[in-house]
Parts: sequence; C-alpha cells; structure tokens
Amino acid sequence: MDTELLVDGRVAAKMAGIGQRSFMRYASIGLAPAGVQLGRLRRWRVREIEEWIAGGCRPVADREGEK
Repeated sequence: MDTELLVDGRVAAKMAGIGQRSFMRYASIGLAPAGVQLGRLRRWRVREIEEWIAGGCRPVADREGEK
C-alpha cells in the first residue's frame, strides 16, 4: 500500500519557515502548493512541500510547465 503523509497548514507553514497566514495566502494565489481538499479540510502532501522548499520556494505556476 502506497500512502502519503498529509499535514495541515500550520505544519506546512512551519516546514517552510513562514507564518501560517502567509503560507495560506501563498497557496491560495499559486505561490505554494495548493494542497488537497478533504471535505471541509485542506491538507498538504509532505513530499510536495519538501519539493517546493528544495526548489527554492518558486511559485507553483512557474513549475507546472517543467513537468
């Protein structure tokens, strides 16, 4: 079974070293991964956050063309 670790916005922001409000704003405008909607909750894949950080926190929109 392949499982992915999901975290909330507070943890994702902490991983990125920024405030939760800033992270949520960045995610909503495409500067950070958008995460996944689970009912009323939004969660982020740890792998995506780590890749975003490793890539220099470049806007997600810029990286979409690279895939």
